[in-house]
Amino acid sequence: MNWNRLVAAGFFAVLSVAAFSAHADVQARSSHLDIKKVISTVEDGGANCGIVNARMTYLDSSGTQKVLDYSKFAACGNQGG
Repeated sequence: MNWNRLVAAGFFAVLSVAAFSAHADVQARSSHLDIKKVISTVEDGGANCGIVNARMTYLDSSGTQKVLDYSKFAACGNQGG
């Protein structure tokens, strides 16, 4: 196994553990989200292809505007390659 594959496998293993931890944290704190309409979504990170902070502004079924801060994988255009 060459070093590039070993480094890549280690990197994805770390990302998998981080994603699982983030997912478990969200599940532990969340319940039902009452989202009628999404107004906007924004994510930090720029060129970062890891886990980034994101914010969604939305209206619930009663028309009240709310904000949800969460972590997610960045939308990278250079994946798979």
